[in-house]
Amino acid sequence: MVDRVQTLRPREVPLGGPRAMTVRRTLPAKERSFVGAWCFADHYGPDDVSVSGGMDVAPHPHCGLATVSWLFSGEVEHRDSLGTVAVVRPGEVNLMTAGRGISHSEVSTAGTRVLHGAQLWVVLPSVAASVEPRFEHHVPEAVHPAPGVEARVFVGSLWGSRSPVRVETALLGVEVVLEAGASVALPVPDGFEVGVLVDRGSVDFAGAPVAATELGVVEAASADGDGVRDGRSLVLTAGGEGARVLVLAGEPFGEEIVMWWNFVGRSHDEVVAAREAWEAGADGSAGRFGRVEGYEGDVPRIPAPGLPGVRLRSRGNRGRPARPETEAEPMS
Repeated sequence: MVDRVQTLRPREVPLGGPRAMTVRRTLPAKERSFVGAWCFADHYGPDDVSVSGGMDVAPHPHCGLATVSWLFSGEVEHRDSLGTVAVVRPGEVNLMTAGRGISHSEVSTAGTRVLHGAQLWVVLPSVAASVEPRFEHHVPEAVHPAPGVEARVFVGSLWGSRSPVRVETALLGVEVVLEAGASVALPVPDGFEVGVLVDRGSVDFAGAPVAATELGVVEAASADGDGVRDGRSLVLTAGGEGARVLVLAGEPFGEEIVMWWNFVGRSHDEVVAAREAWEAGADGSAGRFGRVEGYEGDVPRIPAPGLPGVRLRSRGNRGRPARPETEAEPMS
């Protein structure tokens, strides 16, 4: 069969806070909300920190999701309300499961000259949306699945490499670097949706061109009446300058969610309650989202924006409903 590749082009948005940096966002998009349970993809850099000022995101909350940080260059210090202090470096993954609620800050280190990476979110299924928050760090080893191809599996398993970080749905996250003209087949389960976010260069993915900064997506293979799935041929081939991509894949996420600012809930009221809980901590009390110690920035925390004057509507996998222009974009 020939797979149809849906191409999502990024839009530029400021990453919140008093020193906003510009990121390229491909998820969520008007056309679709998820790839598997991946619900958010920000791609940034390479940025000269002496010009851009780097990353300085003051303490802010999350719930109902997990954040996945992956860098190509530079370093970012992570602090959270569990007491974690960790530095994410190129080729290393930081996975923070917010669950019922957590807060954290992100600041590029003083030694960072060029900042370049991706900030990703994973939506948690309803049965796990209120788990206790946790933080995990992993350094994946490089594997070489084909000539001229190097990969690092930071979530899930592929090519004999398995990441130990815990996720709540069947999921895959892999960095793949290809030399000019190199090609590799992606042995991803037929039941997975598969996205390829191109960081540099260009690729042919499942027979379609995907340019730098774009996200190419192939749907899960369909099953016939006998439960037999159509086979897929997911081949990734680099252009003449080589390429680096992130493969983001997973089982289709069938639930509807309300995703607003840094919160994921199942209803308008859940999101309102999360916002109120965060604002209740403005006096320095810990509360639901805890308190981040040791952050030194222009402001002690990022206040939640005001809610729009209408009820927030849920979104499913086939894009988001129309929403008021005043509704805030998510941030990391």
